[in-house]
Amino acid sequence: MIKTLIIDDEQPAREFLEKLLNRYFPNKFVVVHKVGNIEQGFEQIKLQKPHLVFLDIKMQGGSGFELLKKIKSIDFEVIFTTAYSEFALEAIKQSALDYLLKPINHIELGTAIKKFEKKTKYQNELDRIRILLDNMNTNINPYPKIAFPVSEGYKLIKSNAIIYCKADTNYTVIKQMDESSFTIAKTLKNVEELLPKDFFLRIHKSFLVNVNFIKGYTHADGSYVILTNNEKLPISSRKKTQVIEKILGK
Repeated sequence: MIKTLIIDDEQPAREFLEKLLNRYFPNKFVVVHKVGNIEQGFEQIKLQKPHLVFLDIKMQGGSGFELLKKIKSIDFEVIFTTAYSEFALEAIKQSALDYLLKPINHIELGTAIKKFEKKTKYQNELDRIRILLDNMNTNINPYPKIAFPVSEGYKLIKSNAIIYCKADTNYTVIKQMDESSFTIAKTLKNVEELLPKDFFLRIHKSFLVNVNFIKGYTHADGSYVILTNNEKLPISSRKKTQVIEKILGK
């Protein structure tokens, strides 16, 4: 049985989530406790040692993020819950953590649980939560770190170290500034949603480029951007105007 802790300041939300777990996932989860604030949550995490914590983002008396900052060693998985489609959700996606929007339905809950079950036990969980907390402060950190899922766990990369991303059917190749590359099982569209829009530009259906690595543009034998490592990448005709405006506006 998966020991589960629910932390939410709304009692109906706590009760409803427990009912969903019991009804749709019988004999799989045991809810060891349900609490309504971060102080109680902190104590119950130490006491119960859960495998999985459902953690509300906004609570009276403190946020779920404040609770995570207090925990030095994280040996459990976290699924965030929130009633708001807010900025924090982008940071959660970048850190490869999961969230559920309230009111929670059993289909979305099932999807989150499948992801939880597929993970190797607590893969890089502490590192990913640290990434989340760092990425929340975009004034200090305009280039968020991204947790990319790879076969052995997660690869944690600062986005300003990425030169470009290349589509490879349902996979994406990530090219880094040290000239190394790796492949992840995400489409280029999925990757584009994770990276900061101010710095990454879709120049072609197959290429997403960090504009800080563009050093020039050429239209000899087609339209291309020239990168600082002297690679040339094609620009699609419908992206040409947007790319030129972005380069000139840098």
